[in-house]
Amino acid sequence: MTSAPPPESFGRLLVVIGLVFVVIGVLVSFWRVLRLGSLPGDLHWSGRGWQVWLPLGTSIVLSLVLTLVFNLFFRRR
Repeated sequence: MTSAPPPESFGRLLVVIGLVFVVIGVLVSFWRVLRLGSLPGDLHWSGRGWQVWLPLGTSIVLSLVLTLVFNLFFRRR
């Protein structure tokens, strides 16, 4: 029979999920100011009737930021 996880871990999970939603809300609010989607490295091609947008620069920046945030919360002690 398995035991239930302690309530502290559930509380910590809820706090982390809430902080992720706050960070997403801030990013969406300041999308134009942060220039996400138009950073150097974001590729855009268009032609007659088609358009391709490859946000490589934005993906790298978001990956670095999220890696730092998650390492701060989930680092091994």
